[in-house]
Amino acid sequence: MSSLPRAPEALFEPLLADRLDEVLRVENRAYAHPWNRTNFLDALHSGYQAQMLMADGYVLGYFVAMKGVDEVHLLNITVAPEFQGQGWARVMLDGLAVWARGQGAQWLWLEARVSNLRALHVYERYGYRRVGQRKAYYPADGGQREDAVVMSLPL
Repeated sequence: MSSLPRAPEALFEPLLADRLDEVLRVENRAYAHPWNRTNFLDALHSGYQAQMLMADGYVLGYFVAMKGVDEVHLLNITVAPEFQGQGWARVMLDGLAVWARGQGAQWLWLEARVSNLRALHVYERYGYRRVGQRKAYYPADGGQREDAVVMSLPL
């Protein structure tokens, strides 16, 4: 009887300024309009929750979230392109939900590009519901703007 391959052990680590080069390499591969170093530094200096999901020295993904009074707003969640489709987004959404509940949050909120069907599907499978749309929210190619779908999840 052959043994099953062992799944990599993944651990959350704080996303700190000294790890931004690793995160920016992932961010730039994952998006046509990525966050830049200043976006991440502003989030870190503002005290937002920022976590990396690591396995065997690799950044599987990361998220940045802002706590409000009774809600948490997910600002960025990214799975490294080479690890997409393996369930890591769900692991990070689980980690975010656990942290948010611990903060007393009643709701999670996020925006996603209307064109990002893959992400919208992941969020909907997780339980998020579409609650609105923000016009011209995201930058797009050619100086254009793209709408965002607003989604929420009750905790």
